[in-house]
Formats: sequence, C-alpha cells, structure tokens
Amino acid sequence: MAITQLEPKEAKAAMDEAENAVYLDVRTEMEFAQGHPEGAINIPVAVPGAAGIMPNPNFLTVVQKVLPDKAQPVFCGCQVGMRSQMAAELMARAGYSNLVNVQGGFGGKVENGVLVVVGWRDSNLPVETEVNGANSYASLKARAEKS
Repeated sequence: MAITQLEPKEAKAAMDEAENAVYLDVRTEMEFAQGHPEGAINIPVAVPGAAGIMPNPNFLTVVQKVLPDKAQPVFCGCQVGMRSQMAAELMARAGYSNLVNVQGGFGGKVENGVLVVVGWRDSNLPVETEVNGANSYASLKARAEKS
C-alpha cells in the first residue's frame, strides 16, 4: 500500500477536510514537549536507550490500542519526515490503510545544507506545547496497557 506524501500545509488542509483525522507525532517525548502541531498525539517510533536512539518496542501495540480504526486518516509526522515514514510503513504492514507521511515534519527538511521542505512550525501552522492526559505518550501508553 502506498503511503501518501504531503508537505505540512497540504497535510493541514487534508486534515481539515478529513473526518476524524489524527496527527500522530512520532518524535520523542522531549521533542513533542518542545512544540507540536495543535491537537497532535505522541507515540514515539524510537526512544532514547543505553545505546542511543532505538526502536520503540511498544510502538505498534500502543498505536493499535489508541487508534483501533485502521481506516482512520492518520497523518504521521516527526522532525523532518524520516521517522514518520518508518512509522507509517510499520502501520501499513499492520493493516492501516489511510496513512500520510508529513514530509518536512515539524522542523523542515534540509538536504546538503539547503532547506528543501519548510516544516510545520515555520509554515505558520497551529503549534502548541501543552502535554496532557489526552496527548502524552505516558498517558496513551498507560491507557493502552489497561485495555
């Protein structure tokens, strides 16, 4: 299944049009807390470990509990668009069918020192820093473990 690729402004417009769309921010908890798209939820695809950043072994389990409707529009975003592509591929293999990778992510994509895709933050799209029981990885993971 092909994963749709959209830049932040295109993704925001598509989210506004789609019913029940969710922005899944797959960055680390610390990155998420420093700012994220308004209304985003945080489930990191990779987490800090003893050997540096490593795959989050709970990623798919938490995603499947928090987002049980595999046809729901899910817009995956990270800092530049690479981790979110990885997350979308994992979700596609698990049966999710309505996936978008947000190219440029939150911070923008740079190639050879040149900004090639403006990120969500610098596109003047809605950003927030609030981390709460509805969007934090800690609370989503705890809710998933209970169900």
